Amino acid sequence: MKKAILLAIGGLVLLAGCNSPADKGAGIPIGPKWKGAPYRLTFAAQTDKPSPKVFTIPAVKFTANPDGLETRAVLVVRFDPDATEASKKGTVVNQEILAPFDIKGTEGALPADYMDRASKGMSTLLGAYCIKGKVKISVALARSSVNPQAGDAALNGKLLSDWQSVEVNYKNPHPKC
Repeated sequence: MKKAILLAIGGLVLLAGCNSPADKGAGIPIGPKWKGAPYRLTFAAQTDKPSPKVFTIPAVKFTANPDGLETRAVLVVRFDPDATEASKKGTVVNQEILAPFDIKGTEGALPADYMDRASKGMSTLLGAYCIKGKVKISVALARSSVNPQAGDAALNGKLLSDWQSVEVNYKNPHPKC
């Protein structure tokens, strides 16, 4: 009888005091795997060959949080007016919010025709301010419900990605500039 009681007490002590290594981390909450905005943008490598186009935004690639996927988005493109002559001309419209496009999957690139439209629109905007040379542009994805004339505050509430910047060479075709 003594052996049975000792064995029972020893078993309880063993069960109560010893946890397996797998159980030690069970009480620690694990943070989310994806931190930050739902989408991450990167630019494709620029070619060294000069482009016959006046202005070309490099291809934009995205990676998405699988838990935060969107079906439609817009691309917002900005240029830095402080680094150009445009800032001397007063108020500068320095951003373009494009039309919505379908975005699919957790990885991919923005459609080439969409990027061409973004390049043409930004080229028109830069040409209006007689800007030439190196221009710092930034791009971000936003929800498709954003107003095309949204200001910074409204736009920041709709962003799906952080801003990514790149310097692009702009050859102004206007003879007046």
